[in-house]
Amino acid sequence: MTLHAASREALGLAEERLGEVLADAGADAATVGDELLSVVDLLDREIGLRRAVSDASATSEARTALVRRLFDGKLSEPALKVLDTVAGSRWSSPRELTDGLESLGRSALLTSAEKTGNVDTVESQLFQVARVVANHPELEKALSDLTGSVDAKRTLVRGLFADKVDVVTETLVEQVVRRAKGRGVGIGLDKLVKLAAERRERSVAYVTSANALTDEQIAQLGAKLDALYGRPIALHVEVDPRLGGGLVVRVGDEVIDGSAAGQLAALRRRLARA
Repeated sequence: MTLHAASREALGLAEERLGEVLADAGADAATVGDELLSVVDLLDREIGLRRAVSDASATSEARTALVRRLFDGKLSEPALKVLDTVAGSRWSSPRELTDGLESLGRSALLTSAEKTGNVDTVESQLFQVARVVANHPELEKALSDLTGSVDAKRTLVRGLFADKVDVVTETLVEQVVRRAKGRGVGIGLDKLVKLAAERRERSVAYVTSANALTDEQIAQLGAKLDALYGRPIALHVEVDPRLGGGLVVRVGDEVIDGSAAGQLAALRRRLARA
């Protein structure tokens, strides 16, 4: 998510407010996250409202009062306090306000997973969902279709993953699908995996292996990558026999291709240049 200076400052203030709100023992992080994302959905549908909430020509008090009139009694007080800060801040554009609000909702949901000890599970499930979508182009096309109905996409997601994943995972996946533009579902899911890993101050390594790895092999690979990058690395492994042998490891923009297929391709390039 790329934000301009004013929006970055506004999001920083809202993140601080969210942290304060969720530190209260009486606040339900999952509820706050669900409610903030429901407001994102409303603002996406109602262009006029989105512009009014982010209108820099109106006073912060007027924008906050508007939000209170709309949502008082419909959302929990913790969620309203976060919205007060969002509406009272200056954003660079209406779209950046909704993107920032989405980030806050996701953060609250991942906080709820941390509090219940499920953040590892959520991260792993998000990766598995991302791989399912990536390996089925027809599914990604259906979920990213700009002309498709949101309800139909939600039904498809729930049919595939409901009762198989944590409720936080399902909510986050549905949100990505609802806001996807074109073929953006896969990219959005990968960002969620990274976001979940960052909650534990880890980077993500996407590992593709020609054969299934044992727990010992995964542990050894993880230790080597931790040492190589100087920080904890979360491994997400999938099997692709087409590699012929070996591994391909992707960390950020860096790719380490130790596969048989990759080595053969490199040899062909060298021969072509000879």
